[in-house]
Amino acid sequence: MDWKPDRSIKKAIYKQLAEYLESGIEDGTFPLDKQLPSERSLAKGLELNRSTVVAAYDELEANGLIQRKRGSGTMISKDIWGITKKRVPSWNRYIEAGSFLPNLPVMQRLRKEMVDHKLINLASGELSEDLLPVKPLRTISSNRSYIGPLGYDHPQGNEILRSTIANHMEKYRGVNTHSSSILITSGAQQALHLVIQCLLKPGDAVAIEDPSYHYSLPLFESAGIKPYYVSSNHEGMNPQDLILLHKKHRIKMIFLNPTFQNPTGSCLSNERRMEILEISSKYGIPIIEDDPYSLTAFAADASYPLKTLDQNGNVLYISSLSKIVASGLRIGWIIGPKSVIERLSDAKQQVDFGHSIYSQWVANEFLESSYFDNHLTHLKIHLERRRNQIVSSLNTFLKGKVEFSIPHGGIHLWCKVKEEISENRMLEESIKKGIIYTPGSVLGTQKDYVRLTYARESESMINEGIKRFAEAIEISKASK
Repeated sequence: MDWKPDRSIKKAIYKQLAEYLESGIEDGTFPLDKQLPSERSLAKGLELNRSTVVAAYDELEANGLIQRKRGSGTMISKDIWGITKKRVPSWNRYIEAGSFLPNLPVMQRLRKEMVDHKLINLASGELSEDLLPVKPLRTISSNRSYIGPLGYDHPQGNEILRSTIANHMEKYRGVNTHSSSILITSGAQQALHLVIQCLLKPGDAVAIEDPSYHYSLPLFESAGIKPYYVSSNHEGMNPQDLILLHKKHRIKMIFLNPTFQNPTGSCLSNERRMEILEISSKYGIPIIEDDPYSLTAFAADASYPLKTLDQNGNVLYISSLSKIVASGLRIGWIIGPKSVIERLSDAKQQVDFGHSIYSQWVANEFLESSYFDNHLTHLKIHLERRRNQIVSSLNTFLKGKVEFSIPHGGIHLWCKVKEEISENRMLEESIKKGIIYTPGSVLGTQKDYVRLTYARESESMINEGIKRFAEAIEISKASK
């Protein structure tokens, strides 16, 4: 057989072999009345592992091209053209051919571990059950006074909720807006997806922080967008680096999480906020501000959103109730110029015909009630306690072995491990110990970092989790 796999391409060798055999079946290279080579002989002849040949034959069998019978060998299907037999689609081909990319393998692994095993969870970016306003939401849900329409609502979302959010933005975040400039989305994630799909085109360059939550999103690559990374420190993104990046790559958008940033917990300084707004105005580059955490500030003098300083409409603002009320409500919103909101609204209609009216009603009732202020106070008190606990635990169990800055709000702590350990080994040992976190490589180019999230577990479990994390580091060192 005069065929060799091309090891310089990304396609799996078994798939290359399956395609070669399929082509040979179709053009008659492999006659219908003769057996195909056995798995063992084909593997030997091509100098491949037998498992590779088995996988290729599995693929052909799934496509209905071959039949394997014990004692008789592998034959080309006599009903190859589907006259009497139905063929099973090769779903793997469709899965791999789709343009919407899957999550990074590490992210898939983390989510699977969270679901399948009872672990101390310092990875998940959601609130624990005791931090959710369960009783108020139950009270609101049991209220029978809601008699509004249950059909499709306004394309931008329920008018009453949008007006409530406009009032909320002015009262709590210092942003003046109108309901007509707001689009209700299924959380901030859908908002980001709409922006990328509707306002950018393949080949466009965008700037994101390094590290950043956006770094982990396949949304950019799926859309053919080229993300470029701007280094950040405790003051946030460096404006001068942003200018250099724009001159080199003609940046079309800037994606920012300026307040209690994910994963670093840092806040973009006021000076840098003004500089970045000036850059946006000078070069005409829109800013996408992702603001899930600004209301979780532990001190009274917290920074307002970047949108507050936006005088020219350069900032497209995204937020949600996921990190301050409940992720399961799936209530997010975008604030921007009316023309942009209408474009995004049209796209959302094509996807889901608008958001659930019932969850919008619950969200509106909660935001308008006295429950909200009480809940926000409760949330900040307990998040600060958990922040204090994770700082204390790191100092107790890993003093001198890690470095970190103390966040003043939000739910994340960005921690550098000073020991020379393989990131994969450290994660595996941690999982064995029953503790999970987010490896830093998922969120940026910096090495030897981990993101520790303190909103999901109680103070006692945070302490136990860091203790186990320290043990996993020691085991990883010993087994190098």
